[in-house]
Order: sequence, then structure tokens, then C-alpha cells
Amino acid sequence: MSLNLEQKQAVVAEVSDALSSASTAILAEYRGLTVAQMTELRARARESNVFLRVIKNTLARRVVEGSQFECLKDHLVGPVAFAASADPVSVAKVLKEFAKNNEHLVIKAGVMDGKAISLEEVTALACLPGHDELLAKLLGTMQAPIQKFVQTLNEVPTSFVRALAAVRDSKQEAAS
Repeated sequence: MSLNLEQKQAVVAEVSDALSSASTAILAEYRGLTVAQMTELRARARESNVFLRVIKNTLARRVVEGSQFECLKDHLVGPVAFAASADPVSVAKVLKEFAKNNEHLVIKAGVMDGKAISLEEVTALACLPGHDELLAKLLGTMQAPIQKFVQTLNEVPTSFVRALAAVRDSKQEAAS
């Protein structure tokens, strides 16, 4: 079923809006995937805040024209899914993990901050820790000195109480 002009304009506007806030976009060929597998991929993308859309190549060319993702134009051949996100690690991780279990999903090309990235670079991005994980590590690193300082401050009264308990115990032994 073909789209009328208003529907095409709506699709182009929706994808353009999603790409305006994205720093990374990856094209993946989905030929051979079942509907259930595509639904699973979409669900994983949604969980990771990744925009994933199957779009006609002619409309995708209009979307990327004049944007930082224009170098994807040459790769818009065949059935491709368009994935984009502000977090470069999450988009690469979602597609790479799904492609690991589904050989029909083939990553074709990627763009990060206006520059084309190779498949090896997409794989390297997928291996990096995600934004949330990096923030958790940073927070843990920042809290470690404070926790050690509080622990050290707590040792002074604790050792004083132990010394008092030892004195008390020695007096009780002397009295008995």
C-alpha cells in the first residue's frame, strides 16, 4: 500500500525530528527477519531510547539530505531499518546484540557526529559501557573518598570505646 503525499510528509517530518536530536545513526538491512523478530528489535530499541524505523529509501534520502547524516545516502539500497539515538553506545549496542542472535540483521553503515563510521567502529561502540553505567562508575568513584573519610572518622570513637571496654574488663578481672 502506497502512502499519499500528506502521509509521506508526516513520515519525513517524524524521522527528521528524531534525527535532529540524535548524534548517531546506523542503517541495518533486515531482509529475512520475521515480524516477531522485528517486533522484538523494536521493543529493545524502545527500552534503550533508540529511534528505530523502517522507511522507504526515497523518503530516507529526503530526510538525510542536508543533515549531518547525508553520507548515509549511498547506503540506502534494499530494505533498511534506520536507527538513531543521542547516545552513540546505545544504538550500536541494541543493533549489535540483536544481530548476534539473528544473522539476518546486517549492519550496513553508520554515522556519528557527521562522520561515517565503519562496521569495526560500530562494533567498538557496542563494546563500550553505556551512559548510565558510566555515570554509576563516576558516582562510585566520587563517593569512595567520602566513604573512606567517614569510616576513618568513625574509627576514632570506636577505638576509644574499645579501650574503655578493655580498661573496664581489666578492672573487673582485678576485682575478682
